[in-house]
Amino acid sequence: MHPSQNIFRLNVGFLLGQSVGYSRDFLFESPEVHLDQDLLLQEVKGVARVTRTAQGLLVQVDLRATTPSECARCLSAISQPLAADFTELYAFTPQSTTESGLLLPESGYINLAPLAREYMLLAMPISPLCISSCKGLCPVCGENLNEVTCGHQSAGPEADLPALASLFDQEE
Repeated sequence: MHPSQNIFRLNVGFLLGQSVGYSRDFLFESPEVHLDQDLLLQEVKGVARVTRTAQGLLVQVDLRATTPSECARCLSAISQPLAADFTELYAFTPQSTTESGLLLPESGYINLAPLAREYMLLAMPISPLCISSCKGLCPVCGENLNEVTCGHQSAGPEADLPALASLFDQEE
């Protein structure tokens, strides 16, 4: 993404002159956003509420998007929904920083892209599925069992692992 097209770069400098408690909502909406080289977000929608506090600017973000992925069972291409809600404080002084260590830049612009990337990566499931009842691939022929019935369904582990079954037979 070109830097000038960063929907997560917010001009919050005007909030510095506001009284404590003043807030402003910033809406995000984009068909596609690249966050670094490893995360593509599509159908991005969200809102960031920025509130002036005595210590800094409190940023509360509700972000929804999808990302291209692959089903862990059948390897079909899917559009994985992602959601992230997070709150961070951009402090006015180093003494006011929280664990995240975020300071309000002198420019008055904050870039939420690194935080959005981090929280969206954390929202990604370890094993994404096309549907919760995905049948996966046939271990014999590799067909997608959601689409075809190949007839290779085994009656038990003996059909899938004949060498292992013969070991059990020898022990008896």
